[in-house]
Amino acid sequence: MRAVILAGGKGRRLAPYTITFPKPMVPVGDMPILEIVIRQLKNYGVSHVTLAVGHLAELLTAYFQDGARWGVKIDYSREEQPLGTTGPLLLLNDLPENFIVMNGDVLTTLNYGELFRTHLRSQAALTIACYRCNTRVDLGVIEFDGRMQVTGYREKPNIPYDVSMGVYVFNRDTLASYAPNTYLDLPSLVQDLLEQGKKVKVYLSDSEWLDIGRPSDYEVASQRFQMLREHFLQAEQPLESLPGVAE
Repeated sequence: MRAVILAGGKGRRLAPYTITFPKPMVPVGDMPILEIVIRQLKNYGVSHVTLAVGHLAELLTAYFQDGARWGVKIDYSREEQPLGTTGPLLLLNDLPENFIVMNGDVLTTLNYGELFRTHLRSQAALTIACYRCNTRVDLGVIEFDGRMQVTGYREKPNIPYDVSMGVYVFNRDTLASYAPNTYLDLPSLVQDLLEQGKKVKVYLSDSEWLDIGRPSDYEVASQRFQMLREHFLQAEQPLESLPGVAE
């Protein structure tokens, strides 16, 4: 099974940590975030990882080399100019029918195997792993209709919303109409797929998921990883042989 990890961003929100380190190399516990990701993918049967690199790529290639240390094949695709969150995939001409794509700074206990199996069963063009968040509003929220008549009042409610976890499963055909070196971000791709009538599915997960966008988030993530290290790095039997899984 193949995974492409997007590891070329500059991680500006996490400065100053990312001034001299690419964001995926920032350590969580005793290892870089990206090493945790690669170990997890290996546990779920991924045998080939492509790192899409750009900013400070030399540090990534020097650390991960060919992946032999982790029992996976690692190769690299370098974007010479920013191509967005999906554009780097257009540089790859050897992608299997279905493959995982994810950000290189994702800290989660997501079951990648179940995500992949769900994608195959649905025959979707694209599956997006999502996490349900809740934000507490510390004010009274008024609901009213078009006649300005109050229909409800909620005091300090929790508002649920669903966010992308930065983990996806692609069908290769989703990229067929785009030329290499095209700038393409994920929202534009999703909109294009919807306009074409293609199936885009959500995989809603209740797994642990931590955003590491800001220094305060990074501190929380480091603490959670130390507390739940075995949970983050637990192994699963590799995926059984299914259509679309093989390289």
